[in-house]
Amino acid sequence: MKLIIKLSLLLITVLILSCDSTQNTDKGFLEGKITIGPLCPVETIPPKPECQPTSETYKNWPVFVWTADKKNKVVLIEPDLNGNYKVDLPIGTYVVDLDMQHYFGKNLPAIVVISSNKTTVLEVSIDTGIR
Repeated sequence: MKLIIKLSLLLITVLILSCDSTQNTDKGFLEGKITIGPLCPVETIPPKPECQPTSETYKNWPVFVWTADKKNKVVLIEPDLNGNYKVDLPIGTYVVDLDMQHYFGKNLPAIVVISSNKTTVLEVSIDTGIR
């Protein structure tokens, strides 16, 4: 009898532990590229190295994902040096916008809908106002 109870407990434990908790279907992804420019008064082709975005450039122009009512920041979008980003978010509707309104996001604020296990693409273009 004790053997049956022990085997039953072992089986229950194995079943519980074998449940894959990584298959979280209540999340999706927001992905895209952030472009910032111009960074110099006169742009050249090819661009001068000092006129290329750096990690500091992206820190100075922070783009956030906000709740749909824009009362709370959900996450800071942190792009790589090429401006590419990808963040995972719970399913729902969000607003993507710059942190400070005096910056010029050409297509911001943007409303995005995140669906379960899907990727929503948003390209962000920021005009620095430098001429």
